Amino acid sequence: MEDLSVMTDEALAMSYANGNNRAFDELLSRNQSKLFSYILFVVRNREVADDVFQETFVKVITRLQQGRYSPSGKFGAWLVRIAHNIIMDLYRSQKVQKIIDTSSDNDLSNIGEESLLSLDIESKYVNTQVLRDVRKMMNLLPASQREVVYMRFYQQLSFKEIADMTNVSINTSLGRMRYAILNLRRMAKEHHITLQLT
Repeated sequence: MEDLSVMTDEALAMSYANGNNRAFDELLSRNQSKLFSYILFVVRNREVADDVFQETFVKVITRLQQGRYSPSGKFGAWLVRIAHNIIMDLYRSQKVQKIIDTSSDNDLSNIGEESLLSLDIESKYVNTQVLRDVRKMMNLLPASQREVVYMRFYQQLSFKEIADMTNVSINTSLGRMRYAILNLRRMAKEHHITLQLT
């Protein structure tokens, strides 16, 4: 019996395609948290995120069973690309320009505050407030800009990887990042917010 824990995601995908259901369980276990975090970050609604997550894995299962996966790249990137396409199809069908519900108080749980623990109380307060302000402003960015910011800063992907995953050119990815930064600066200026960590 194969030790699935030492196999790469790509090898697990091929093993599942060849009939090993345990391989899929291992793939799901390894990738579900990261993928769901990405989806939730973009759609900002837990019910919608659950639906997109489930649809993503239904498509993954179907494509693997049909032999439509070739282990030429990262399996995780392939998953994100499928989820991205589902999200874009969902919002195209609803003709929604923004994925964010600006009326809610949702924030970005991915921006950590653990690194602030060693700072003195005043610095800790200032830094916490800056991070809170950034979260609120990022919730107001259009979906495409939020997505590129998330992939670049939270998943630490290159612009080439972002372009590949979102099926756009590198220049488009760079442009979205540029507009996201300009929008964040504009919002900070309009609301007299200082975005400087101490």
